[in-house]
Amino acid sequence: MLTGHDIRHHFLEYFARHGHRIVKSSPVLPPDDTLLFANAGMNQFKDVFTGLETREYTRATSSQKCIRAGGKHNDLDEVGKTARHHTFFEMLGNFSFGDYFKEEAIAFAWELLLREFELPLERLWFTVYEDDDEAFALWKRVGAPEDRILRFGKKENFWQMGDTGPCGPCSEIHYFLGDDPADNLPQHVNGPGDTTVEIWNLVFMQFERSADGTLKPLPKPSVDTGAGLERLASVLQGKKTNYDTDLIFPIIAQIAARAGREYTYDSPDGISMRVIADHARATAFSIADGIYPGNTGRNYVLRKIMRRAIWHGRRLGIETPFLHDITAFVIDHMAVAFPELQTQADVIARVVATEEKLFSSTLAAGRKRLDEAFQHAADGVVAGADVFDLYQTYGLPVDLIAYIAEQRGLRVDEAGFEAALDEERARARESWKGGAAKAVAPAYQAALDGKPTVFRGYDHLTLADLRVRAVIRQGEIVDALRAGEVGEVVLDETPFYAASGGQVGDTGLLENEATTLRVTDTVTPVTGLTAHRVEVLRGEVRPADRVTATVDAERRRRTMLNHSATHLLHAALREVLGAHVKQAGSEVAPDKLRFDFTHYAALSADELAEIERLVNAQIRRNASLAKREMPLDAAVAAGAMALFGEKYGDVVRVVEVPGFSMELCGGTHVTATGDIGLFKIVSESSIASGVRRIVAVTGEAAFERFQTDEAILGELAETFRLGDVGELPAQIGKLQTTLRQAEREIETLKLKLAQERAESALAEARPIGDLRVLALEATDLDKSGVRQLAEHLVGKLGRGVVVIGLRGGEKVSLAVRVADALTNQLKAGHIVRELATIVGGGGGGRADFAEAGGKDPAKLTDALQAAPTIVERFLG
Repeated sequence: MLTGHDIRHHFLEYFARHGHRIVKSSPVLPPDDTLLFANAGMNQFKDVFTGLETREYTRATSSQKCIRAGGKHNDLDEVGKTARHHTFFEMLGNFSFGDYFKEEAIAFAWELLLREFELPLERLWFTVYEDDDEAFALWKRVGAPEDRILRFGKKENFWQMGDTGPCGPCSEIHYFLGDDPADNLPQHVNGPGDTTVEIWNLVFMQFERSADGTLKPLPKPSVDTGAGLERLASVLQGKKTNYDTDLIFPIIAQIAARAGREYTYDSPDGISMRVIADHARATAFSIADGIYPGNTGRNYVLRKIMRRAIWHGRRLGIETPFLHDITAFVIDHMAVAFPELQTQADVIARVVATEEKLFSSTLAAGRKRLDEAFQHAADGVVAGADVFDLYQTYGLPVDLIAYIAEQRGLRVDEAGFEAALDEERARARESWKGGAAKAVAPAYQAALDGKPTVFRGYDHLTLADLRVRAVIRQGEIVDALRAGEVGEVVLDETPFYAASGGQVGDTGLLENEATTLRVTDTVTPVTGLTAHRVEVLRGEVRPADRVTATVDAERRRRTMLNHSATHLLHAALREVLGAHVKQAGSEVAPDKLRFDFTHYAALSADELAEIERLVNAQIRRNASLAKREMPLDAAVAAGAMALFGEKYGDVVRVVEVPGFSMELCGGTHVTATGDIGLFKIVSESSIASGVRRIVAVTGEAAFERFQTDEAILGELAETFRLGDVGELPAQIGKLQTTLRQAEREIETLKLKLAQERAESALAEARPIGDLRVLALEATDLDKSGVRQLAEHLVGKLGRGVVVIGLRGGEKVSLAVRVADALTNQLKAGHIVRELATIVGGGGGGRADFAEAGGKDPAKLTDALQAAPTIVERFLG
C-alpha cells in the first residue's frame, strides 16, 4: 500500500518526468493581504498566470501547504463532522504557464490515475463546465465513457482564486467510495454525503477577473490543477475517510492514548479527536511559517483554531496542557516532507505551550459559568445576557461560546448579546462625556471667564511672551505673589500639561527678567482652566505680566514613555487575558507607570512573560503613533478604548499604535514606539475584588532595573562561587534541601530532649480513679513536636490524659491527648475548651486530640494546674 509520503513523491516525480519543475511549497502566510492564508497551489504562481512575472520554466508541479479557515474558502466549521473537511491540507498540482492547455492536462490526469495509480475506471466520474464542449470531447478521446462525463454550471465548474484574479472553467474528477455498485449513480456527483468525492480539479486558466467583475483573457491560456493529497490517499489506501489515512490517523492515535479513550468515527469523542488532529496540523504549519496567535486577522483565526483544539481536549477529559505534545508529534510525522517544521520545532513548542496555558486559565475560570448558562438555556437558546457575561467577565470569545453551544445542540442569542454589548458601549459613552460637576472655588470660575486655557504642549516645551491672566492664593484671586510665597498662576496659553487621564502634571519654570517661579504641578481645577502651582523664587508676579514658560523636558520625556507604554500594556492585557479586561485606574509618572484593570485572577508567570513580550515586540517594531481628533461616536465605532477617569466631549483625540492599540487620550506621547526603549513589569497584585494592579518601568528606569538585577545575581553567584548565574536556582535548591534537613534534625533533637525532660515528670501525674492526668509546660517545640510529645507521654501513662502548654511571645497554646481507651468517657475537645477560657482563648478538636490558643501567657500555669480538676469534673 502506498503511504501518503509515497503518493506525494509519486505525483511530483510523474510530472517531473513530463518536463515539470518541482517547486517547493510556499508558506501558508501569503506574501500580500489579499488572502488570509495560502489556500490553493496556484497562489504562489498568480503573477505568472497574469503575465506580471516570468520564470525560467513554463511547467511546474508542487505539493502546496494550504489552510482554509477564513474568507471565501472556509472549512473550519465542518472539521470533525465530515470525512473530508480540513483546515490544513496539502494540494498536489501541476501547472502550465502558456505551455500546454486542456488536451495535455486531461491526458496527464488520465494516465496518472488509471495507469500509474491503477484506479478502476468504473469508479471514476468526470465533470466539465456546462458549455465546455472541448473538454467533453477530450475526455471521450482519452477513453472516458460518455455517460460518465457530466456537465455542471458555474457554481461547480468555474474556478476563481478570489473575488479578483485568474479564473476559468474547470474539469473535476470524482471517485465512488461506496461498497454497493448499484449506488454508483451520477446524482451523487457534487451531491450530499461522502460516498462520491472530488479528488482532482483541472482548472483551465483563460481569464483574469477585475474588481468590476469583467473577464479579461489572459496573455496565454494556462493550466492550474489541484488534487487534495489527503483525499487521494483515502482512495489509494482504501479508507472511507481522510482521517483514516496514514497522514492523519497516527495523530488521532496519539490523542486517543493521551485521553485514555478509544477512537470510533461516529462518537462525540471521535469528532473531538478529529478536530484536535486537524487543528494540531494547522497550528504547527502556521507557526512554522510565521503566523502567531493574536486578536486580529489570520492571527485571530489561528488563535480560534488552537482554542477549539484545547476545548475539545478538555471535552475528552485532558485537563493538563497537551496540544504542544500533539504538535510535536505532527512535526516528527511531517518533517520528512517539510523540514521547516523541524527547524522551527522549538518556536512551535514555545508558542503552543504559552497559548495553551493562557487560554486554559481563562477556560478554567469560565467553565462553571458556561455550564450554568447552558443549563439555563430556554428552548435551546443561550441567553444573550449570559453570553455577554461570559465574554465581559471571563474573556471567553463569543465565537467559541457559540461553537461549544452548537456541540451541545444549542445556539446563542446573538441579537441579545449585541444588545447587551450596545448597552455597555452606551454606558461607556455617557461616562466618557462627563460626570457630576464638582464644586470649585469662585476664583477659578472668575479666572476662566469663559475663555479656556489653550494647551500648546503637544508641539512646544517652551513658549515666550505669555500673558498672566490671574494670580490665586489659597483659593482667592490676589494682586501678586512675592518671593517665598506659593500659589497658582493662570495663563492664556501654556505648554504645561495639566494632570489628567492618569498622567501627572508637568513641572518647570515661569520667568521673565524680574521674576522666577518654579512650577511644582499643573492641574485643572475647573474644566477648561489650567492652573500652574508655583513657588516664587525671586521677584513677584502680577496679572498682565509677560512670562516665558519652560517645561522640564526630561521629566516630560520620561512621562511620555510611560504613557505610551500604558497604551501598549492595555492592549497586551486584552490580547493575553481577553476582551473582558478594562482599565480601572492609572498613574503615569516620570519614574513608573501604574495600571489597574479588571480581571478575575492573579496573573501567572507565563501570562506576565507574554504581556512583557508583546509590549517589547511593539517597541522593537518602532511603529509611528497616529494622533488625530475626531467625533466621539466615530472614535468609538472605530474601536477606540477610553482611559479611566478622563472626561470626553463630542470631539476627542485618538492615539493609535497602528495594528495594536487605539485609545481616546488627551495625554502626551512618544513619536514612535521605539522611543520607549524597554518595558519591564515590576509587580502585579490585587487591589480589590476583581481588580488587579501592574506597576512597570520603561526606558532608562527599565534598563537600570535590569542592571540592578544583574548586579544582585552576580553578587549571589560570587558568594556561592558559581561560574554562571544560571546555576543559582540549582544551588539555592540544594541549600533549601540542606536547610530543611537540618531543621528536621533540630526538631528531632528538640523532641528527644523534651521527651527526656517530660519523662521525669511522669511521677508527678495526678491519679483520678483508675487513670492519671499529666499536665506540663514544654519549650522549643513546633506544633508537630507538641503532638509527637503528647503521643509519647500518653503511651507511657497508659490510661491517662496528657495536657501540654507552650508559650510563644504574647500568645499561648494548649494541646490535650486522651488515651484511646478513654475517649468514650472523655473528649479532648471538651477539656481543651475549658482550659482555653483560663488563658483567654478558645479551641477544639477530636475526642482523642485537641488544640487551643490563648492571649494570656501569664495564666498558663493556672491552666495546667486546673487540668486534673477539669478532667475529674468531666468524669462526673
